[in-house]
Amino acid sequence: MEWLLNFILYFPENKIEYLYGFLQMVPFIILAVVAIIFLKKISRKEEEKANELLKKLSENEKKRS
Repeated sequence: MEWLLNFILYFPENKIEYLYGFLQMVPFIILAVVAIIFLKKISRKEEEKANELLKKLSENEKKRS
């Protein structure tokens, strides 16, 4: 059982190995931030379209009354 924990929890003695892991993680973090910004822009555009449709619907309701 102890060998399994040693396999899962690996703490390197050479701390430079943490740098390699960090350098591999950085591109994924950057891509995640870019994806969030992109999704926020799309969401904002969709919200504007929805507001325009609501305005048109309310204008049509006023004309019918």
